[in-house]
Amino acid sequence: MSEIIKVGMADMKSAQPGEKLRTTGLGSCVGLILYDQKSRMAVMAHIMLPDSRNVSAPLNRAKFADTAVEDMLRYFQTRGVPSGRLLAKLAGGAQMFSFSDSDTFRIGPRNTEAVKRLLADASIRIMFEDTGGNSGRTIEFNPADGSLEIRTVHKGVVTA
Repeated sequence: MSEIIKVGMADMKSAQPGEKLRTTGLGSCVGLILYDQKSRMAVMAHIMLPDSRNVSAPLNRAKFADTAVEDMLRYFQTRGVPSGRLLAKLAGGAQMFSFSDSDTFRIGPRNTEAVKRLLADASIRIMFEDTGGNSGRTIEFNPADGSLEIRTVHKGVVTA
């Protein structure tokens, strides 16, 4: 039986085989997993906003795509894992507010776009993505086999 490590909103945690990472309440937020198949180490972040540029200190770095991805990459770097070995899976980024076309309310799509841009800039390949729509998600990642289970409201369970 694997230990479940819960990743809260605006949070980031790591896991190894024998543990699983789980986050709930992914509406407009993006759940991002970076993992290394060789060492089977993984990090999950529950990202709420696309960037931290207009935020004053103190800063919760896991809350923002730019700083969360930076910290996730640093996690692997300090453990001797080259970024070229990292793979990504992501879910969430739903458009939870349909009453406006304003970019202000496109939080989910903006989160997804930011994460994908940052991963591309770091040359990290996205192995699976379940983003968009207008339903909330819960995700659980197993570093032992690299599987991601996505539970989507009113849609059931998918494993990737």
